[in-house]
Amino acid sequence: MKYLKLKNSFIVFFFCFITPLLSAQSGYNIAVKMKNCNDTIAFLTYYQMDKTYIKDTCTNIKDGKIVFKGKEKLSRGIYSIVNQKKAIVFDFFVDENNQNLKLESDANNFRREASAENSVQENEFFSYTKFLTSENEKFYNAKEQLRGLSKKDSIAKIINLRKQLELSIQEYEQKLAEKNKGTYLGDFITLKVEKTLKDPPLASNGRVDSLKVYHYYRAHYWDGVDFKDEVITRNPFFFTKLKSYFDNVIVKHPDSVAVEIDKMMQKPPQGSLLFKLLLGHFTSTYETYNFMGFDKVFVHIVDHYFKTGKAVGTYEDDVIERIIKRSDKLKPLLIGTKAPELSMIRASDRAKIASKGFEDAKNSEEVTKLFYDHVSEINSLFYKLHDVVADYLILVFWDVDCGHCQKEIPKLLDLYHELQKEKKDIKVYSVYTEKEGDKYQKYIDEHQLDWINVYDGVFYNNVREKYDVYSTPVIYVLDKNKVIKAKRVAVEQIKQIVSDIESEYKKAK
Repeated sequence: MKYLKLKNSFIVFFFCFITPLLSAQSGYNIAVKMKNCNDTIAFLTYYQMDKTYIKDTCTNIKDGKIVFKGKEKLSRGIYSIVNQKKAIVFDFFVDENNQNLKLESDANNFRREASAENSVQENEFFSYTKFLTSENEKFYNAKEQLRGLSKKDSIAKIINLRKQLELSIQEYEQKLAEKNKGTYLGDFITLKVEKTLKDPPLASNGRVDSLKVYHYYRAHYWDGVDFKDEVITRNPFFFTKLKSYFDNVIVKHPDSVAVEIDKMMQKPPQGSLLFKLLLGHFTSTYETYNFMGFDKVFVHIVDHYFKTGKAVGTYEDDVIERIIKRSDKLKPLLIGTKAPELSMIRASDRAKIASKGFEDAKNSEEVTKLFYDHVSEINSLFYKLHDVVADYLILVFWDVDCGHCQKEIPKLLDLYHELQKEKKDIKVYSVYTEKEGDKYQKYIDEHQLDWINVYDGVFYNNVREKYDVYSTPVIYVLDKNKVIKAKRVAVEQIKQIVSDIESEYKKAK
């Protein structure tokens, strides 16, 4: 199976814009007569979630005649004819009754010229795509006529034009879905149609009750969608609808998202293609999600699907092991958990550590021997994170030679002094992530870093691994109980975070 990255997707473009001759023979035969075609190769592709895959290739195009043949029937779904420039010429659908199709189009005007010689339903599909093209053009033409109006007037008119467009398309789709109910075309359109509350009630203020509208929309969002039929994975609207549900419909909070993922994962049979694709999508999405705190969703997924064996068959064993290991690293660092302890050496005690030979140790065995030879004195030199007493504790990991750190550390120092002037009980536990203690001390002295300066002088903590520090600087904000309230934040965000923690303290009184 080859994945093909396409330049354009006709159907998906429009979705994102809004937000019968039967053959007794087995296999498939898709014959396309393409006017004004100069290509020498064409591809038959199909959708699967957010990707497009090559099903077949035609390398013998003569006079615009493109033929795809196969001994086994095509799976139901939306397919595309793709030219040699990897651009979609047009989409069409395949079901049990459309395995032998005679299609026509024009390479110069494919969106208006696509037609089927031997399928009434296929022509209904093409009429639908042509309707979308026409409505889209009407909208843009009307929008162009608004040039010269004030910004306020043009925005109001554009909103009205968009509503008219959405209503027009929705009405067309509802009629098309109803007309083709019980067929693949009907199911295809049903998945896209928005389920909205008709004649919504008014609230006490006389306006539409938006809460009831929302609850209805959310409750009926997946009406008519059969999660036990893997054909929905080959519907280009499905992935967009799925993504919109998690991005725009449900409450965007880690706990809410985790609950909705569990509900979604219960819809398809375990081990089915859809189950595997959903698990893969959710795992990859929340492993690298860009919103603070959503690594909790990733950890939830790993706990409930990877550690329980439900990911077997979706991922290879070594990948499952890697993902579990990644989750185990993140779990102690989730927002709301107590920060892992650190036992560090003050930068000012560097000479004492150096005199014991730690900076000259050549391997871990030598370090271990030195540690136990001087264990009592080393323990007395440790400055532990959990021993710091402050209402607000900034934990920062950085490196003297890091260019970005050289910009951020002075800004953090200024903010630290500013918050001190505001009588905030705040401290900074500054962790140097490298081992060159002399270089670290020099920077401290030159820049007058008057906060808690520590480093892992006896190689005891492995801070990069413990706090997932793969680049610097990394800033955590802890409350007075050493609970992680924020992490991987910019200096500019800290003041607001401190204010939020202060509000929590006041509410707790």
